[in-house]
Amino acid sequence: MSENGASAPRVPNGECAARPPGNKVTVVLGAQWGDEGKGKLVDLLAQDADIVCRCQGGNNAGHTVVVGSVEYDFHLLPSGIINPKVIAFIGNGVVIHLPGLFEEAEKNVKKGKGLEGWEKRLIISDRAHIVFDFHQAADGIQEQQRQEQAGKNLGTTKKGIGPVYSSKAARSGLRMCDLVSDFGEFSERFKVLANQYKAIYPTLEIDLEGELKKLKGYIQRIKPMVRDGVYFIHEALHGPPKKILVEGANAALLDIDFGTYPFVTSSNCTVGGVCTGLGMPPQNVGEVYGVVKAYTTRVGIGAFPTEQDNEIGELLQTRGKEVGVTTGRKRRCGWLDLVLLRYAHMINGFTALAVTKLDILDVFPEIKVGVAYILNGEIIPHFPANQEVLNKVEVQYETFPGWDTDISNARTFNELPVNAQNYVRFIEMELGIPGK
Repeated sequence: MSENGASAPRVPNGECAARPPGNKVTVVLGAQWGDEGKGKLVDLLAQDADIVCRCQGGNNAGHTVVVGSVEYDFHLLPSGIINPKVIAFIGNGVVIHLPGLFEEAEKNVKKGKGLEGWEKRLIISDRAHIVFDFHQAADGIQEQQRQEQAGKNLGTTKKGIGPVYSSKAARSGLRMCDLVSDFGEFSERFKVLANQYKAIYPTLEIDLEGELKKLKGYIQRIKPMVRDGVYFIHEALHGPPKKILVEGANAALLDIDFGTYPFVTSSNCTVGGVCTGLGMPPQNVGEVYGVVKAYTTRVGIGAFPTEQDNEIGELLQTRGKEVGVTTGRKRRCGWLDLVLLRYAHMINGFTALAVTKLDILDVFPEIKVGVAYILNGEIIPHFPANQEVLNKVEVQYETFPGWDTDISNARTFNELPVNAQNYVRFIEMELGIPGK
């Protein structure tokens, strides 16, 4: 009863109408140790996309996209930005080195017309953390210390990625929203963080005033791009129908939780990183494409069961031009590893596979595929977490006849020779994922 004795209007007794889930997001993820050719697939899918997003990592990743005769190299910018109709979004899970961002954009602008007007097409989440020059310097010092103390380093790109995610986890990091809000407050926190790093690494040289001056110089350019990322993604998901594409950087076996730890990156580059790195619900994840190279490569150190440290590996390396985009390091090469791919699929739930670089295998009379790991004489059903255990496994292989034909001009599955078709079909059947 209300105060004057009249009954309050009743809330209608009906089922609450659930809000429709909204637009689905297509995700492209690396299924091995990176370098699978994700950029190429993203470029294909971005041609009719409305929004292309990056959700994790920083400029430690490298995507090469070739348009006509122009070769663009992307590290921080979503590679879909070369489509003039695309809005590129850098999510909160990405860590941003501002000098690196502008340098990368300027380099690519000089190469061709693809990046003209990029500043009007880029949106950056206000919750994304900032990589400072001293993070990069500390990364180099850490690598040097590991080499001196343990006789081996992690093989990081020295881009400051580990240190900035450490600052983030220690709750002392600074974000894009801090930079564009109150520069006085930002400067104070910046100095505190820089001094913490100096205390940990006495040899670290930091030009406090110089770096602050440089950062202040970026504010006017960056401010129009910085938005509330959660609200931006929410509006994109629940507005008119849109094609939204997410390009993963790094790959499943480099994931901080699920990769070959400690030889991993510092972010979640599996499907969970899409939700946390963009601020979106899992129900909006649609297709998840796992990009798989037709053989396996790895940059730097760490266990690699199917590695061929011999003339087979050398042939794969030279034919596949296997050199890191970010580091210029030669990649280690070996046969395709289905144990590793099954594991990546358990975590990511790929809806389809994109198999790349099949033509690199054209010259091999026979091709092997790792199908199981044997430990102490027994097949193990899982992918070992421990590096020392992973180094000890023996690989059980299946051998396939090669096709001894140049397939580089084949544009449909049916144009492939039968032996090449059988190789792809075997991968699909073993993993239970269709190739697309």
